Amino acid sequence: MPNNSAPFRADTVGSFLRPAAIKTAREQYAAGALSAEKLRQVEDEQIRHVVEQQRANGLKVVTDGEFRRAWWHFDFFGDLHGVELYEAEQGIQFNGVQTKSHGVKVTGKVAFNPQHPMLDHFRFLQSVAGDAVAKMTIPSPSVLHFRGGRKVIDATVYPELDAYFDDLAQTYKEAIAAFYAIGCRYLQLDDTVWAYLCSEDQKSQIRARGEDPEQLARTYARVLNKALEGKPDDLTVGLHVCRGNFRSTWISEGGYEPVAEVLFGGVNIDAFFLEYDNERSGGFEPLRFIKPGRQKAVLGLITTKNGELEDPEQVKARLQEAAQYISLDQLCLSPQCGFASTEEGNSLTEAQQWQKIRLVVDIAKQVW
Repeated sequence: MPNNSAPFRADTVGSFLRPAAIKTAREQYAAGALSAEKLRQVEDEQIRHVVEQQRANGLKVVTDGEFRRAWWHFDFFGDLHGVELYEAEQGIQFNGVQTKSHGVKVTGKVAFNPQHPMLDHFRFLQSVAGDAVAKMTIPSPSVLHFRGGRKVIDATVYPELDAYFDDLAQTYKEAIAAFYAIGCRYLQLDDTVWAYLCSEDQKSQIRARGEDPEQLARTYARVLNKALEGKPDDLTVGLHVCRGNFRSTWISEGGYEPVAEVLFGGVNIDAFFLEYDNERSGGFEPLRFIKPGRQKAVLGLITTKNGELEDPEQVKARLQEAAQYISLDQLCLSPQCGFASTEEGNSLTEAQQWQKIRLVVDIAKQVW
């Protein structure tokens, strides 16, 4: 059962460890010692290299490693109309570590920017992808709302949140169309929110701020489906459900059962990228809600949190276990998350990163 279209039997979530040249160039640019043009030249060179490495390690899909970004989400949001980045009072709290103090707020009508810089980012990736499929990754719409909620959405612009969610869905509908128009046929939406809605601790925090987790799940599903209305058949859109990934730490825990019926059974996505690298992820039973046929589940059974290689036989056994609830033909394999959701990166070496990728490719060849 080989697979030559997205999602691939051996796939990736998207980000890779930033090479030293990128880190140095970004530091020099921030200090005013390097021009934007020179920074872009360094990024271009390193993206060419990381694309070559992905192909050399057996992948049929390539990303730009998110090398032009500091964050997996803020960089995209900051260039939407009606959205501003700001310095928050504190960063996002992970398990034992906190991020830099950045935040996002809605100060005007939310709309897609037709000159969004990430369109050019994709154009460059496509130009160096060769015979591999170029995949673009952007944050999911629910991420723009979830962390700040009502308090970071200007009430004079959006007195009622229904209008905000309508605009958010339209913004993403236009974003999807814009990437498609320039040749993108594989787009991934990265989403931490669905995992938070599986966490009892996170749900308690949601209720404490006056919101209903179950209602939020239904709202986010509706936004996603409205954004996907009219999507071309030859465009694959994936949704990566992430439990937090910052310097090898995490935020949420809990299996997918609390959101499985709404998410897997109700969201018209083509592929669910699901973290299954440890006991915090729960069992495979929720996969029973994924619709037979075109929809795929890309199981993240290889961790990016550390460099220790998984036992291939154990990974293959887990794939067979998952196949009790969903056809093996609907399954694919990937690392559980990116290797560097932020520019700081996870706690492993570049050599270990590529060993992980080769492991995914090798296991996929054996299983399918």
